[in-house]
Amino acid sequence: MTNEIRLHGRGGQGTVMAAGILAQALAEEGKWAIAIPTFGFERRGAPVSAFLRVDDKPIRSLTNIYHPDVIVCIDQTLGRAVNIFAGMAPGATLVLASRKRPAELDLPPSARRLGLVDAVSIAMDLFKRPITNSVMLGALARTTGMVSLDGLARAMEGSHFRDAGLAQNLEAIRRGYDATEVLDLKESCHAYA
Repeated sequence: MTNEIRLHGRGGQGTVMAAGILAQALAEEGKWAIAIPTFGFERRGAPVSAFLRVDDKPIRSLTNIYHPDVIVCIDQTLGRAVNIFAGMAPGATLVLASRKRPAELDLPPSARRLGLVDAVSIAMDLFKRPITNSVMLGALARTTGMVSLDGLARAMEGSHFRDAGLAQNLEAIRRGYDATEVLDLKESCHAYA
């Protein structure tokens, strides 16, 4: 079954890199995956998105992703600038970097699963900067179960890091996984939607 993922972030946060690492991790675990980056304003701080299509069989469709099953937002301020929920498939999973409690979030009623993690605090502790892409990969693994921490670690070991070391990023993945709160959302409990 095909799963489509959309990642949202800002330029300089590693959104496109995270999609590539995730695709590599999924491929190493025997799945078929293709990462599709998009570029608009290529500057630090501008909204950026990347897409990923995952399947258990070869992927023939190379079209854009319009109705993602999973949305990952690696920047907690991005929702004020971009509608990160646009086109979200019914029953989608959300993985959000946020300090807020679920009741404080304005979530679409069709969302069925939510992963929340205070990714900025973890990133600031590890990197001294709010670069949350590795933290959010761990959060995605915990929320969806579609990739293992070992798979992410192997893919990350094959990546090149310009600004931070491998050990820090591996720790960020693990801490993101451990700190993520996962909630199954029901239609009846969407008082905060």
